[in-house]
Amino acid sequence: MLSYIINFSIKNKLIILLFTVFIIGFGLYSLTQIPIGAVPDVTNNQVQVITTSRNLSTQDMEQFITYPVELEMANLPGVQEIRSVSKFGLSVVTIVFDDEMGTYLPRQLIAEKIKSATEKIPEGFGTPEMGPITTGLGEIYQYILDVEPGYKDQYTAQDLRTIQDWIVKRQLSGIPGVVEVNTWGVDF
Repeated sequence: MLSYIINFSIKNKLIILLFTVFIIGFGLYSLTQIPIGAVPDVTNNQVQVITTSRNLSTQDMEQFITYPVELEMANLPGVQEIRSVSKFGLSVVTIVFDDEMGTYLPRQLIAEKIKSATEKIPEGFGTPEMGPITTGLGEIYQYILDVEPGYKDQYTAQDLRTIQDWIVKRQLSGIPGVVEVNTWGVDF
């Protein structure tokens, strides 16, 4: 069988050359069509609970919001770890689940626990919300709206927040692939 293929290849060089060029061309075309990411996503199964508050300091965010949310989520089935970040006006609690649980069961469990966590947070301090279905590599950019030194007296913090909500956020949301634009900071 092998000697037949070799003899055929020697006798029909033009056909073999055209076949080889076709295979190379098809391979190059296929290479351009494969969606390859620069960084492979190996993120575990996680759900984020995000809470924003008007003017709470980092310590107050940790004490009155992050801690109660972490405490409520601690006894959920399939939880591997809970980690959090508290910043001025922002609390993000990330709950990591076993991979076997899928995407939607952990979100359902979190949704049930958010209600009881909300009751433990003082009134007016913020309401926990579940983050969108994204991966750990999903947050790609954080920015700050600031004013050039010569124009500081022309824009208040409320003006910057209005620009953020009505101009910047709307333009960013229109970009293909952007799932959500989270705003935190000064709120009036």
